Amino acid sequence: MSQLILGIESSCDETGVALVRLPADGGVPTLLAHALHSQIDMHQAYGGVVPELASRDHIRRVLPLTEAVLAEADCRLADVDVVAYTRGPGLAGALLVGAGVACALGAALDRPVLGVHHLEGHLLSPFLSADPPEFPFVALLVSGGHTQLMRVDGVGRYELLGETIDDAAGEAFDKSAKLMGLGYPGGPALSRLAEQGDAAAFKLPRPLLHSGNLDFSFAGLKTAVLTQAKKLGDQLEARKADLAASTQAAIVDVLVRKTLAALEVSGLRRVVVAGGVGANRLLRAQLDAACARMGVRVHYPELHLCTDNGAMIAMAAAMRLQAGREVPNRDYAFDVKPRWPLDALA
Repeated sequence: MSQLILGIESSCDETGVALVRLPADGGVPTLLAHALHSQIDMHQAYGGVVPELASRDHIRRVLPLTEAVLAEADCRLADVDVVAYTRGPGLAGALLVGAGVACALGAALDRPVLGVHHLEGHLLSPFLSADPPEFPFVALLVSGGHTQLMRVDGVGRYELLGETIDDAAGEAFDKSAKLMGLGYPGGPALSRLAEQGDAAAFKLPRPLLHSGNLDFSFAGLKTAVLTQAKKLGDQLEARKADLAASTQAAIVDVLVRKTLAALEVSGLRRVVVAGGVGANRLLRAQLDAACARMGVRVHYPELHLCTDNGAMIAMAAAMRLQAGREVPNRDYAFDVKPRWPLDALA
């Protein structure tokens, strides 16, 4: 008998809810419906995410979104078999909202609950696409708070190959955008502006590109952008598109070349890119071209599923259950893990 899994995501500034069907025959889980609310408009006035406001907004949104998802899937709440939620990493207060609601629903329905790792949700999100990957593969997890290269041999079988030692790639986008006065959220704004500029206009550093390992560092790049912006002074406005293009080129160059190095080290011939920065057009174009030359397959989540969402949480829960990696429980006492290394996941 198939199972319906309700997934709730509330780790930062997006509230996501989704319903996934896990078939009884071992087939691929399917997404029935999902709904998402972004808090971008609310946080814009502050230039970044305000944790307390984020938590309060999750409280307002999660139940209406759940009702919308059930209606779209033509299901009742009583039809849900498992309630999954993001346990971590993320903002503690925001995580507690999703965990509290999920465990309350589980207790009210007498259904088991399952806490999901946020990054595992991103990692497995390409399985929701029309062209899902096959294990094993190299994964580039690249978002506002995380930049990691992983070897993935199966669900729950993850080996960390390299990670950022300071800022993540998404932070480099956002902080550089802020230095240029592009507002919040900075990354998408910088990428749009970069399309009008000359990527070769400024010579910016590619940190750790020749380090001999697969780690990343983007704090030095941010400092270089600040230095260049100060040098430009009154000319910054006229050269802003060129600086944005040069910044984006430096970040993407590092991501692509480190990913190719991870393929060489691992000997694998398949790449999965996940996380919000995975939607970046230049990253996709350059990685696709480089991997095509090597005969390597590249997989991405659908564009609308690159950011945080409930679909990836429900999908990760379904795949963990299917792989026998998880047994959902009816212990409705919960905790959250704001810091939770992915490679520590069994």
